[in-house]
Amino acid sequence: MEVGNYWHMLPEAAQARKAIWEAIDAHRNLRRIDCAFPKILRKNTRNSDMLIEFKNGSTWQVIGSDNYDSLVGSTPKGIVFSEWALADPQAWAYLKPILEENGGWALFITTSRGPNHAKRMYEHALRSDDWHASLLTANDTGLLDDVSLRRIRRDYIEDFGDVVGKAMFEQEYMCSFEAAILGAVYGAEMSKAREDGRIGVVPHDKSKPVETWWDLGYRDPTAIWFIQRDGARLNAVDYYENNLAGLDHYAKVLQDKGYVYSRHLVPHDAGKGEVGSGTTLVDQGASLGLRLERQANTPLIPGINATRPIIGRMWFDSKKCERGVDALTNYRYEWNEARHTMSPNPLHDWASHGADALRTGAMAKDETARSGKHIKRRMSRI
Repeated sequence: MEVGNYWHMLPEAAQARKAIWEAIDAHRNLRRIDCAFPKILRKNTRNSDMLIEFKNGSTWQVIGSDNYDSLVGSTPKGIVFSEWALADPQAWAYLKPILEENGGWALFITTSRGPNHAKRMYEHALRSDDWHASLLTANDTGLLDDVSLRRIRRDYIEDFGDVVGKAMFEQEYMCSFEAAILGAVYGAEMSKAREDGRIGVVPHDKSKPVETWWDLGYRDPTAIWFIQRDGARLNAVDYYENNLAGLDHYAKVLQDKGYVYSRHLVPHDAGKGEVGSGTTLVDQGASLGLRLERQANTPLIPGINATRPIIGRMWFDSKKCERGVDALTNYRYEWNEARHTMSPNPLHDWASHGADALRTGAMAKDETARSGKHIKRRMSRI
């Protein structure tokens, strides 16, 4: 292989350390990295940043894709994205230009996790002459015989129940993209949206105002849904997400989109003063001509329960809201393998921001119940 820098990426850095760097191969009773890269080949091994330097000048490093923006400016020659279906798809958008410039390559390894970005990439690869795609079930690999597979399937059903057990088996052993994502918070609601054809082309209606639903962050992303009401129907016509940007950036984004807005709904913590200045985001918004309406501080689980019926009324533009739809699909409770239970709260990862933004809107009062005069008075360009 050509001399260069090579990365092995998992969705999170902590997961990468546990699953790759520190993991023991049960068959050889050695660390996995020692099985893959004998020490005789190495010049240096750095535990702090999980990097191996080889005698030929190449390096291999274990990295989490959860902090992909900090990796821009690096010069990898090849990247292996492991468990790609659980990773933030934005990581590939950031790192692809680097590989293009370096004449490098990327390899995506994953278990199917429902109809998300990994499925779209696989389908794209099947259609493209520039990609290679391979889907191998347990039947295809021959690693397990039919008797073993029947036993495993039976054990899954006994341990997790009929519905979850079958879904886990189909996902883990049969590479099914149709099996529900284990622990998906809005799995049933998003599956129903797909079945009903509510994810597709949803044009912006210029005769109706747009309202925005926010989740606020700085290092964590700020996520914004753009919603139009049509009676009981809620049309998600757009979605935007970014991080490391001030409120002035998002005000400009709203203005540049050219929509006429009725209201901007933000979480309750937008009323807290920033450390140092004491200025709240609501105050900052007002100085930018952006009226931010704080929502009540509702506990997480009641907020999630209030969001479920809202999704049942929603239609999503598949292109403009692609990342938001992925977020809702992948927002999930974390599975505790030792206890065979789900975590009490959803996992905080890349998918949580779009889901939290939608929850902000779900907790708001339905403005269609108010007078048309009130709505018209509140409309603005930002």
